[in-house]
Formats: sequence, structure tokens, C-alpha cells
Amino acid sequence: MIEFLFLDLDDTILDFHKAERLAIGKTIRDFGVEPTEEILHRYHIINKWHWEQLELGKLTRAEVLENRFMVLFRELGREVDAYAFARTYEKNLSIGHYFLPGAEEAVEALSKKYRLFLASNGTASVQKGRMTSANLYRFFEKVFVSQEIGHNKPSKAYFDACFAQIPGFDPQKAMMVGDSLSSDIKGGINAGIATVWVNPSHSECGDIRPDYQIDALSQLEELLETL
Repeated sequence: MIEFLFLDLDDTILDFHKAERLAIGKTIRDFGVEPTEEILHRYHIINKWHWEQLELGKLTRAEVLENRFMVLFRELGREVDAYAFARTYEKNLSIGHYFLPGAEEAVEALSKKYRLFLASNGTASVQKGRMTSANLYRFFEKVFVSQEIGHNKPSKAYFDACFAQIPGFDPQKAMMVGDSLSSDIKGGINAGIATVWVNPSHSECGDIRPDYQIDALSQLEELLETL
């Protein structure tokens, strides 16, 4: 029986794509560039690549947080103070929240039956702002943000550090739930716990194979009841 649930935040509970689009659009405009659809799409691709490199251990967090903006503005033929841009973007991103359909209700219901823990690779200040805005802290026993832990998902070291802070933890009764194969599912596998992939687009999982798949977090409680 599952007792310990580790939930990812972005695109599992909160709609990160929407938040990212609004925040990057506002920040780019603040720095004198009109955020066209082409620019917003290009930033999304650049940002995704940088975070993937972080997961692989090929870039540091500091490199990710600033280099992605340097790359974007270099492609636009513009100069930018990457540090100032990153700080402004993080401030814009930390304001407000957007729940995925049914996610708030699902987290509340799960919190009444399981011990919940948030497991996020996001920037600490950004995630704290969004968690506070969404009033999510009340549902979680502990919140583990990689920037504060000192390790990133999917590393085993990240999960070991989390497990060490949980009284009575039993990996045989634990599960990682998230939308990212490379971060959440691979991380859960590395840590030796069960995994559930939130896969609304019904994408192929490739070589990283979760134990279970659901379309949305709202389906997790029903799945758990069958185990």
C-alpha cells in the first residue's frame, strides 16, 4: 500500500506552460522587445533544452538561469543583461498561479489519505511564490526544491536527501508522480520507488518506463485504490 506520495509541481499540479508564456512575454516586453509568437516559441525550446542539460549534469543551475536568455537575445541580435533579465523574469513567474483542471481538488483529496511531499527542480523563490499564491503548502508535509536540497532530479542523491528528512520513510510504500520522464520518472526509478507518469498527450515513453500512466492528477486517487 502506498503511504508516501511525491508530487511534481510544474505541469503536474500547476500549468507551467501558461505561467511561463505570460511571464516571459511580460519580461521581454519590459526589455524593449515585442514578444511575438515566434519569439515565445523559440524561448520555450531554448529553455527546455537548458533544463534537460541540468538534469543530465552538463550545466549548472546558474548557467541555466542566465544562459537561456543570452542565447535567445543573441539569436535576436540584441544585447541583454542576463542577470537583470533573469531576476525580472523570476519575479514575474513567481506571481500568481494557474491550476491544471481538477488538480487542486485532487491534491486536497490525496492529502487526506496519504503523506504528501512536493518534489520540484524549480527555482526556490519562484516555487515558493507560486505555492503561496496557490495556497498549496497546507497539503504537503514537506516541500523539496532542488535548489535548496543541493541536488537535482533525477539524481539518486536528490531523493536520498529527501528520504532522510521523512520520519518513518519506507521506499516500498513510496511513489513519484510527475509529467517529466527524464526528471520525475527516471528520478523515481533511480531512487527505487514506484512511478506514475502524468501523460495527457499519450506520448510514447521510450526507454524510460513508468510503472503506471494517467492523463491527469485527478485520476491518481482512483489508480491508488486499485493497488
